[in-house]
Amino acid sequence: MRLSEYNDHDATGLAALVTSGQVTPSELARLAREAYDEVNPRINAVIEFYEDAETVAGASGGLFHGVPFLRKDIGATEAGRLQENGSRLFKGCCAGTDSYFFRRARQSGLRTIGRTAIPEFAMSVMSESVLHGITGNPWDLNRSAGGSSAGAAAAVAAGITPIAHGNDGGGSIRIPAAWCGLVGLNPSRGRISGGPHEQDADFGLPREFVLCRTVRDMATALDVFSGHYPGDPFVIVQPNRSYVEELSQPTGTLRVGLARTKWGAIDLEPEVLNAVQSTASLLEEMGHIVTDVEPPYESIEYKRIMLARSRFSASSLEDAARAMGRQINADTVEPINLKFFEYGRKSQGRPGDVEEVLRRIRRRVGDAIHSFDILLTPTMATVALPHGGINSTTNPALSAEEFKEADAALLQYTGVFNVTGQPSVSLPLAQSADGLPIGIQIVSRFGDEATLVRIARDLEEARPWSHRRPKTWTGDK
Repeated sequence: MRLSEYNDHDATGLAALVTSGQVTPSELARLAREAYDEVNPRINAVIEFYEDAETVAGASGGLFHGVPFLRKDIGATEAGRLQENGSRLFKGCCAGTDSYFFRRARQSGLRTIGRTAIPEFAMSVMSESVLHGITGNPWDLNRSAGGSSAGAAAAVAAGITPIAHGNDGGGSIRIPAAWCGLVGLNPSRGRISGGPHEQDADFGLPREFVLCRTVRDMATALDVFSGHYPGDPFVIVQPNRSYVEELSQPTGTLRVGLARTKWGAIDLEPEVLNAVQSTASLLEEMGHIVTDVEPPYESIEYKRIMLARSRFSASSLEDAARAMGRQINADTVEPINLKFFEYGRKSQGRPGDVEEVLRRIRRRVGDAIHSFDILLTPTMATVALPHGGINSTTNPALSAEEFKEADAALLQYTGVFNVTGQPSVSLPLAQSADGLPIGIQIVSRFGDEATLVRIARDLEEARPWSHRRPKTWTGDK
């Protein structure tokens, strides 16, 4: 198999070739290495390619038999592998245990071959850190790949692997999916277990999942990673059938809530608004009922949530530094994160304060959207931004409050659904005039990933994106 053939397949397609004996897992790992060697010096997405990548463990068979996979440098862990959280403070640190997520990955046949870049502590929508530098967007290297699953998105978009691990605490899968032209699902709270050590972590806001290029890979990944484990705080309702089976099921008529006004401080760019309205028209042509929905919350509420969490983030960071015998200072932590740490240390917040803010926003949003089956929103109000700027944690100019206000403005359509726990997916349904991806977000009811799979399939069939290629793409030599 040539590299141009390798990157022309999604993960499901590569697994089928392995199962039929047309290619081996080791050959796929070699092709992934070839792709890495070709494009990673330009995009800086993969910060570690495992030396044992061609022999790394993975089950024979499985839905993703032999497919190369990448791990984000925060969240779910692999025992004995580096996990530095994008920070000098954790440089050289290794995980002591396997997370349930990566146990499932291996059981599915995925071969994890390396580790991807993130902004420090996954605290920014921008794709840069002092420890590992800038991750370029394959569509335009001068622009951000998005955060915090920056390296994962850039690697998949450029063709190094067809699928990669990500996690999402406020948009960290959906934002880079939107800016890099990928499919990025944030599942319902509880759909993917964070065990054994991150079950319902951080007030239940973050979830582990993947970034990929096709809806069928998204559906297959849901089948692979869904499930609960002992110690999970609650068990979500299980689906009636597999998500792969949902790909062949009819959608039915849906009531669609359409967001075409801003939900925060940043106005929608005209091309983004046009993409949302065009998708709404397409849904109407499909027979769905589309109705405008007003902003269901105020972005200041989301800023309050992020600031209220600061005391607990600061305490956790302090505990980790003490356990490692390291100091938290300007030599180990980036400027904004250091300010956020100091803000949290001075905060008098209590867990109940955070829970109350979360409860209020869940109630308000629930009341505003309960009559809709799905919501249609932009994923981001803008196309990918240039590197740097006020949303970078390396920027020393802002206070902690100012940084969180700027963050809330960019996360206006994503972070709210981490609070409510609803599943939401960004689909690469449009492009700007100069060829940059525009992500469209579909949100469904809590626990209803099945509807998202079906409507995403319909939209992919109506407006396919698989033919689009970024400027930086493997196998183009």
